[in-house]
Amino acid sequence: MIPTALTPIPTLDSAVPKAPETAGMVRISEVIAALSYALDITEGQPQGHAARTCLIGMRIAQQIGLPSFDQSSLFYALLLKDLGCSSNAAKMCYLFGADDRTVKRDLKTVDWSKMSASMQFVREQVAPQSTPLEKLLKLVSLALQGPKGPQKLVQTRCERGAHIARQLGFTEATATAIHQLDEHWDGKGHPQGIKGTAISPLARIMGLAQTLEVFFSMQGLTAAIDIAQERRGRWFEPELVDAFLALRDDYDFWRMVCKPNPHLQVSVYEPADEIRTGDEAQLDRIAKSFASVVDAKSPWTYKHSSGVADIAVGIAEVLGHSPQKLSTIHRMGLLHDVGKLGVSNLVLDKPGKLDDTEFDALKQHTHHTQTILSRVECLQDLGDLAASHHEKLNGRGYHRGIPSGELPVAARLLAVADIFEALSAARPYRDGMPLEKIFSIMGGDAGTAICAESYAALRTWLERREFENRVETQMQAIDKLVAEI
Repeated sequence: MIPTALTPIPTLDSAVPKAPETAGMVRISEVIAALSYALDITEGQPQGHAARTCLIGMRIAQQIGLPSFDQSSLFYALLLKDLGCSSNAAKMCYLFGADDRTVKRDLKTVDWSKMSASMQFVREQVAPQSTPLEKLLKLVSLALQGPKGPQKLVQTRCERGAHIARQLGFTEATATAIHQLDEHWDGKGHPQGIKGTAISPLARIMGLAQTLEVFFSMQGLTAAIDIAQERRGRWFEPELVDAFLALRDDYDFWRMVCKPNPHLQVSVYEPADEIRTGDEAQLDRIAKSFASVVDAKSPWTYKHSSGVADIAVGIAEVLGHSPQKLSTIHRMGLLHDVGKLGVSNLVLDKPGKLDDTEFDALKQHTHHTQTILSRVECLQDLGDLAASHHEKLNGRGYHRGIPSGELPVAARLLAVADIFEALSAARPYRDGMPLEKIFSIMGGDAGTAICAESYAALRTWLERREFENRVETQMQAIDKLVAEI
């Protein structure tokens, strides 16, 4: 029986290669696989999309006999293929006048290299909630972009993803594969339009695996087979499609792909002789990189996560926390908004007040943060704390309404850091506030909604240094976005 779309089917557990036993070290694949869920929601995909894509891509790599070192580079490229996904979200939302996540999700099912399919996609996606005139104006604006418009969107995404992969210390082969993810065998892909064997062998596998996962998750194995055959020789290298078709009856494998929590399955396919482990410093680099992914989603949140992390550490220093605790708090600050990757830019970039439905959607980001971080074993303790940055002492915060007696000190100071950084920065509906106004607002809430001790520590920390808000860098990011549009 052919597995249906994401229907959980019991299967035998496979033996997972063990990482070298080294004190204080973590297995990088486990961290990256779990955090890849944050990239999934930015792309509008079901959580686990990247992990399932990794399973499919690595199984094809085994089928063609890809060397172990290349398999290792492919393994991380598959998990991190969407590292640059947030960098074009605001631009896509503006150009289409639509939820960026929906546009990205549906784009993965369209044969956009065909003019008729591309035009139909645009007509369906542009300004779906707008008046006919507004929709027409958006269509004209997109038409004026010409073919270079979509190419720029993909180029921004691919370049950013490859850059972050290099920053994390992955191989050049991994970075190149991420950069060339959307190239097609016939040369009609993006961003460079290269064709055939000029495309990285790893990128060729990734492009096929990504499409297979989307259709497999939506409609089952038969749909994945059909799309591979339809695009054989156009989007995909014929030999890779044939290798995939040879796996169509490997039902044990497809059952494994269907299992819940696919991030727990990917370690089976990490080459045993190429297992990566990392220390606390590497975890910090990963947290910093994912913070940059979060902050790239909207120009209004540019450098917000790193700012909150620095302010939270400053508050904690004044309160006398240990160096080890300061490290944890910094990491917590970097990752506190990772759930915002699942919020539409229609909400994040709205120039006016949010309505109730939009505010409810925004409030979901703390739940997403908690869910994503809870999957990372070495970061599980941070999950609850990071997701508590909108909780209030009076129990009226979100998303859990935790009362003061149950709100840890770290969560309290994170909330203060987040509020201060947000008020000092510009938003689409207001300018950044001067310190005097911020202190007036926060001082009025101290002891009732926010922690008075943490607020006092914030004031002390600010007195010891010259605070620089990020309004100027925000405006530069916004100007750059406008110029590119």
